[in-house]
Amino acid sequence: MNLTLKRIWHLACLAVNGSGGKLGLAYCVIILLMGLAEIQISVLFIAWNKDFFDALGKYDVDAAVWQIGVFAVLTAASAGLYLVGTYLRQLLQMRWRTTLTCASLDRWMKNKAYWHLNTTESSPLDNPDQRIAEDCRIFVQRLVGGGSMMGSDGNILDFITGLIGLITYVVLLWELSDFSLDFTLFGQAVSIEHYMVWAAPIYVLISSGLTHWLGAPLMKLNLINQHREADLRFALTHFRESKDAIALGDGEAAERLAIDARYGRILENWRQRIKREFILGCFTRPYFMTVLRIPLFIAFPAYLAGSVALGGLMQLSSAFQKVVTSLSWFIFCYKPLAELAATSNRLGFFLSEAEAAAMKPPSITTVASRNGALHIRDLAIRDPNGKPLLHLPELSIRPGEAVWIDGPSGIGKSTLIKAISGLWRHCGGSIEIPPGKTLFLPQNAYLPLGGLAAAVTYPDEPDDIDAVRALLARVGLDCPRHSRQLDRTDDMAKDHKLSGGEQQRLIIARILAAKPNWVFLDEATSALDAEAERQLYATLRNALPNTGFIVIAHREPRGLGVYRRLDLRESLLFAETAKQRKSETEETAREFAPETTERVAACAG
Repeated sequence: MNLTLKRIWHLACLAVNGSGGKLGLAYCVIILLMGLAEIQISVLFIAWNKDFFDALGKYDVDAAVWQIGVFAVLTAASAGLYLVGTYLRQLLQMRWRTTLTCASLDRWMKNKAYWHLNTTESSPLDNPDQRIAEDCRIFVQRLVGGGSMMGSDGNILDFITGLIGLITYVVLLWELSDFSLDFTLFGQAVSIEHYMVWAAPIYVLISSGLTHWLGAPLMKLNLINQHREADLRFALTHFRESKDAIALGDGEAAERLAIDARYGRILENWRQRIKREFILGCFTRPYFMTVLRIPLFIAFPAYLAGSVALGGLMQLSSAFQKVVTSLSWFIFCYKPLAELAATSNRLGFFLSEAEAAAMKPPSITTVASRNGALHIRDLAIRDPNGKPLLHLPELSIRPGEAVWIDGPSGIGKSTLIKAISGLWRHCGGSIEIPPGKTLFLPQNAYLPLGGLAAAVTYPDEPDDIDAVRALLARVGLDCPRHSRQLDRTDDMAKDHKLSGGEQQRLIIARILAAKPNWVFLDEATSALDAEAERQLYATLRNALPNTGFIVIAHREPRGLGVYRRLDLRESLLFAETAKQRKSETEETAREFAPETTERVAACAG
């Protein structure tokens, strides 16, 4: 419980401290002031009960009609305050959800935390997209309310207002119940002064205890439900994004089994939830139905004893009802509070993990290059379990030089690129980073949200469509279909209009647009035939003669001119030998075998 409260406080601070979030505090003050005004109207309603029923008891038609008018005015004022307050709450929701969403995105993207986080389907941290999109909304809604026009939805502002109102109603009830309840118990005379004041908290305390005892499992079940719903959405999204491979492989039956299995887990948890909600409802529903009548029954002895008249009885019953209703906030809002707790824990855990991932220091020492070249020294790469993969004692690449990194599949070529870029943290060593712009391009072309022009200039915005059109022509994407797509702003990745080879040609156009000083290509031309690859490499070398190219590929990069070949097979053999020699007392620098041999070959593309 303490951890949940800490997370709620932390998330609330993030919502308030963001850009524009502090203005929301002014909204809160206005909403609270309007809540206090509603409390005063409620007090007037309590007094109205006495006046109206006294008029009825005396058969005073004029007084009764007047009280009907008073009732209409009070109702209009109360409804107006409530509607304006709800409108302000929804504005507050928009503002604080925006600041909380921005804070979540900042932490998710800072220092590439999104890449380092373990967000697989089976990990405790799943679906960061849902945490940001849905949990931020639910948290703010449960914090400030305003999501419903029908009544309280279990938010903190209503709790604060209710607490202030409770004090007001208790004081009023104390003043009204200035009589005692006298009875005999086990032969002893018992007299309880202001007994209605004491009856209210006892009645609600017992009811609240029963509510929590019956409903506590709902918190865990709600949390499980979120995870399993997210698993189903993940499976459906995966199916949609992989539709070509599934259709060609006739995999519909297998995919349906996987989706049905995830939905089955939702149903299993759903059954437990509705069973628990039914058990909780067996108490809460009768409570809701009787809570407005119980005050009248408790005040009835005072009426029979002649301590109060009919109007006083209704006034006393109304005041007691307000006390009980205020004290029953926990019971009325148990399910929203359970959702607030589950949401706060999910979102708080996600943000704490994102912050930890962003603050984790890099495992490779990086310094500025002294001569403009890329220098790698004693680079030891391991898998996440600590198994040695590669060891590069020393590698230097001059500006404008081309290097072909060769090796069988699975040896760790892509991991080497990730280590150089700073993404892979299961490694050690030092790198001297040369100045200038560097591009790291994977095998699978990334098509961002937006049209074809945005895909060419990514991550920059396209500012010259004619220049983009010329770049597409240079890489063989100059057909009318591609020209028509230049001005589109819809989702390229969603449409899948480009084939694999066309996507890789687009990557070459992106390099030409960026004009980088260094380019790392990870199988970025694997979907092209050898001649098309040669032509595109030649285009790159002619356009960027001073750019350094580091190419991971299974075939030689013909077209780049003179290149140097680095075969990683020796690195793998030396790493395995080092693993066999490893002892608990050895230094990290001695864990790997002597220097890796470079196979250097020079040829013209």
